[in-house]
Amino acid sequence: MSTFILVDSFNMYHRAKHVAMRGANVDMKIGMAYHIMLSSVKLCYNKFKADHAVFCLEGRSWRRDFYEPYKKNRQVAQMAKTVREQEEDEIMFQSYDDMITFLDEKTNVTLLHNKEAEADDMIAIFIEAHPNDNHIIVSSDSDYLQLISDNVTMYDGVQNRIITKDGFFKDDKNMTPIKEKKTDEIKEAPNPEWLLFEKCIRGDTSDNIFSAYPGCRKKGTRNKVGMLEAFADKENGGFNWNNFMLQVWTDHNGEEHTVRDDFERNVKLIDLTAQPMDLKVKFVETIAENSIPKSKTGVGMNFLKFCGIHDLHNLAKSPDELASILNQPYPVQ
Repeated sequence: MSTFILVDSFNMYHRAKHVAMRGANVDMKIGMAYHIMLSSVKLCYNKFKADHAVFCLEGRSWRRDFYEPYKKNRQVAQMAKTVREQEEDEIMFQSYDDMITFLDEKTNVTLLHNKEAEADDMIAIFIEAHPNDNHIIVSSDSDYLQLISDNVTMYDGVQNRIITKDGFFKDDKNMTPIKEKKTDEIKEAPNPEWLLFEKCIRGDTSDNIFSAYPGCRKKGTRNKVGMLEAFADKENGGFNWNNFMLQVWTDHNGEEHTVRDDFERNVKLIDLTAQPMDLKVKFVETIAENSIPKSKTGVGMNFLKFCGIHDLHNLAKSPDELASILNQPYPVQ
């Protein structure tokens, strides 16, 4: 049994750049993004005694062809940025590409990239392909909560928290349980099946996925079934489930929608194990092609050069641990 660190590369890089202090220049943001991302990998690797790091990359998602509005909101937001902001983004993207090139050409870590897959597709299918191994997902994306299980843990290096099937914990020596801000009570352990169901009903505004049932209540009333009642009846397919799914609502264009139809659409978009079978086969092939041990030499020296080029002084002060991690090839299964 091996333990894999699965890094949602662009998520960590993108989120980390926003941690930089307000007013920081682009070089400082790049340095912060590199530092948080690589430090998160190191912390995870040591805490969970991992064997290998896998960096998962973004492709042009198949979801864009399946659902035309998918992530269109991000294009609008990007176009609304000032020229200076767009130029800064271009520099950030180039620096991200530089890091990926370094990892690919100068280290022994695994990179997974398929032109039709998002990073979360590759991570979910990698886990499916390695059912007897342990997996630590390095990301701040809540979509991964649906994958939490006995052998899948999530590490959020931006908020410094660890999420397991047993709950939400601070990344400290004692794994202190995280409390709800409003109630000061310990945050409930994630229920992956419920979280997936809830997101498929509510939709996902960050990805521009519309709700399957706008305005529905979490808990029902005497006259109307809510999400909780429907979810509890899902396996039985009884009255509450069917009553909820057969509800009809009208959008602002006057078009009628049945909850079941939009729910099934959202399952295909949001469930990270629901890719079309022909694409899943391609993604499995991508994993197989890249699950071959690399044998790059001089990884430590190359890492020091990378730190020097990008002024990563703190990482360069104690490079041995990270260099060792980057030097570890894919374990022979």
